[in-house]
Amino acid sequence: MTKTMLALLLGCAALPALPAAAQDATALARPIAGTRLDISATGSVTRVPDLAVISAGVVTKSMTASGAIAENAMRMERVRAALKRAGIADRDIQTSSISLNPDYRYENNQPPVLTGYQASNNVSVKFRDIRTSGTILDALVAQGANQINGPSLTIDKPEAAYDEARGKAVVAGRARAELYARSLGMRVVRLLSVSESGGYARPPSPMYRAESAAMADAKTSIDPGSQDLEVTLAMSFELQ
Repeated sequence: MTKTMLALLLGCAALPALPAAAQDATALARPIAGTRLDISATGSVTRVPDLAVISAGVVTKSMTASGAIAENAMRMERVRAALKRAGIADRDIQTSSISLNPDYRYENNQPPVLTGYQASNNVSVKFRDIRTSGTILDALVAQGANQINGPSLTIDKPEAAYDEARGKAVVAGRARAELYARSLGMRVVRLLSVSESGGYARPPSPMYRAESAAMADAKTSIDPGSQDLEVTLAMSFELQ
């Protein structure tokens, strides 16, 4: 072996090996020899909502601002106490809005006349047992709540459901790629890329119903129904 050949061999041995990430990048950068197929695939699962979020509050009016605020605070204390008695945890009660506004009377060609003040206080409440939420709402109204909005029904911990939807989206995407390949007289060689556009929960339509025909005995009831959770993937394949 000549000195020149020995020096070349030693020089090559001294070169550092490419890291795994660089090798993967090289593999991904391999040019497409066939046809690129871009598709969109959606995976969907159905779950029963287990969390209801409802806004409840009190609106009061008085001739004075202090009077409106004082009455509002008193009635809101009763509402909060009713929530506590129903077993709603502090972490599930959050103040969403507080307001105090003047009320005016307007007449034609006359300056507005101050007639009093209106105070409003609302809390956002998470009901983790939807079956009892209607009964609790009735109790809130009995304690002075006169403003209720909602519910917003959702899944408390949706990640497991979204993971199942992701798996279904991948299976659907591969099946669709195989279908296109067979229709074109080709075959799927490899997956080039995949990206998620995000999960989407199609909200259910909450239903209110009375459990008794007599208005005096009627009780508020909320039916959770079902909710579809979807994940959409953009996938690219190479066909040959």
